[in-house]
Amino acid sequence: MAASEEHSALFPIFVLTIIALPLVPYTIVNLYLTFRKKTKTINCRCSACFHSGKYRKSIFKRISNFSTYSNLTVVLLWVVVALLALYIKHINTEVLSEAHKYFVDYISKAYQALTDPVSRENFEKYGHPDGRQGLQMGIALPQFLLNIDGASGGILLLGIVGVCIILPLTIAVIYLSRSSKYTGNYVMHHTMYAYYHFMKPSLAPSKVMEVFIRAAEYMEIPVRRTDEESLQKLFFVVRSELNLDLRNIRQEQAKFWKQHPALVKSELLMQAHLTRETTALSPSLQRDLRKMLTLAPRLLEELMKMAIIPRTQQGHGWLRPATGVIELSQSIIQAVPLSARKATGGSNEGYGPFLQLPHFSESIVKKIARKKLRSFQELREMKPQERAELLTQVAGFTANESQDVEMVLEMMPSISIDITCETEGEEGIQEGDIVTMQAWITLRRWNGVIRALPHAPYFPYDKEENFWLLLADPSSNDVWMSQKVNFMDEATAIIAASKAIEELKEGAGASAKEINASVKEAIDRVKAGSRLVMGKFQAPSEGNYNLISYCLCDSWIGCDAKSNIRLKVLKRSRAGTRNIPAADEVPSLEDGAEEEDEEGEDEYDDDYESEYSEDDEDVKGKDAKAAVANGSAHAGNHSGSDESDEN
Repeated sequence: MAASEEHSALFPIFVLTIIALPLVPYTIVNLYLTFRKKTKTINCRCSACFHSGKYRKSIFKRISNFSTYSNLTVVLLWVVVALLALYIKHINTEVLSEAHKYFVDYISKAYQALTDPVSRENFEKYGHPDGRQGLQMGIALPQFLLNIDGASGGILLLGIVGVCIILPLTIAVIYLSRSSKYTGNYVMHHTMYAYYHFMKPSLAPSKVMEVFIRAAEYMEIPVRRTDEESLQKLFFVVRSELNLDLRNIRQEQAKFWKQHPALVKSELLMQAHLTRETTALSPSLQRDLRKMLTLAPRLLEELMKMAIIPRTQQGHGWLRPATGVIELSQSIIQAVPLSARKATGGSNEGYGPFLQLPHFSESIVKKIARKKLRSFQELREMKPQERAELLTQVAGFTANESQDVEMVLEMMPSISIDITCETEGEEGIQEGDIVTMQAWITLRRWNGVIRALPHAPYFPYDKEENFWLLLADPSSNDVWMSQKVNFMDEATAIIAASKAIEELKEGAGASAKEINASVKEAIDRVKAGSRLVMGKFQAPSEGNYNLISYCLCDSWIGCDAKSNIRLKVLKRSRAGTRNIPAADEVPSLEDGAEEEDEEGEDEYDDDYESEYSEDDEDVKGKDAKAAVANGSAHAGNHSGSDESDEN
């Protein structure tokens, strides 16, 4: 058998080995994780979510969920392995027949080396009965590559160079050129530039939409001539939601249509989603809207980062646009118009929170308002039996519809904040100190679940709950610290909390036993539904600062929590000693808590009053307060405590 045939037979075995080495363990690990994963339902089970079809597990959805790039690659590689195994089995039969002939031919050579003296001498000198042999080298390549004649050799060489060198380089260049347009969060760099440029400290919540739609991803959505008529009709449907001056409606309308066509289309489609007027859209516009909603959570997160990115000399972000971004995110997820968030009557949050409940509408809200139920918080604090009677007798709901409302209320989170600000190793805070903020964010639901997806039947995709913890000074519109909090990944939260507590205790000089006890306590709190947030900031100049810690949810309306914290910063002593005031000299949180700072109020663009821009008296009536010299507070949204005890 020729040497080339030997190496040609080894090539598929070589390829099979290279593929199987990483493929087999990767497949085993994935199968183990798949069967080990708990199949626990974390999405809403109300009839509105069921009819939306978002969680309906049809065969097409099962196939689409399985058809990820990684899964398809694994299946394709296993198909290649199977084909190679069949090919090797087939080629082995041919090799065995040729090996038999090869063995018979060389037996005569061996016999000749034993019987013929010349052949024996050649074998002893050169290792072969026929004498000196030329050096033979081979490579494990297919046979057709080794039998190259003059006619096809050049073409085959060009083909090999094109497939093995030029094609991979071309794919790499295209990939790098496209990926260079995006950041690590898969948001285009042009979007980040636009958000940074148009973000202003006095940006009102109603103006955040105008910045949000300037994303480069939305600008790339094509504007077709066939969409003009549909967009014209849509304009008159959502005109009341646009920031137009009704006194000069003609001029405002002409100014609106003079904008870039992509901006006009993006705002109209997003307003159609907020007002739930999407059924009249053409199929092409519905596809464009779904694409916009797919990108919306990612873009809103980057827009939030642009609001809280350090802007001032002290390294603080801006509070007003940050709360506006959260309001817009809540409205998009729940499909609630921004006009419904305006303060009306005795409610500072409007009737928007009611619209996120199934079967609720503006007319239903007006009906129950006649029974002196004016705020969403009052509805949550009612007993289940009283709430069921209100919905069935006043709102006209059926028993099943009332049960849907109860099911959604059980899923809504209640947040509590336990926060402290102190200087490590010291009893007070002096100007210039590095202050450590430690906050425990605790989530509770009436149904006892921690990990859950929000009720959002009008949002076509799964959306995880995210919370933003902001330590801010409303009087100066500054965000001192910010952190994103997520309750979906418990394992990561346990690792982060354990490491943070261990480093904190080691820095304080605690013993190993105390460190282990603190770490164990932190792990138990995380498993019970709490998340630890820690950060550091530099203490400002001497004075008293009335800060507010916000915990804002980006998916639910009316589930935010806030707490007041009084931070007293002392003047730094030259001798290095701490001038700690006596306990009776430390002003309590209530002293001066109702002081209102009017500075900078005129520069704000107040289109409507945000639910986060309450005065201090409203905050005082809603949130628990506490204060000590180093700045600490515990407060939260405990609206569901009564019902949870009964349920």
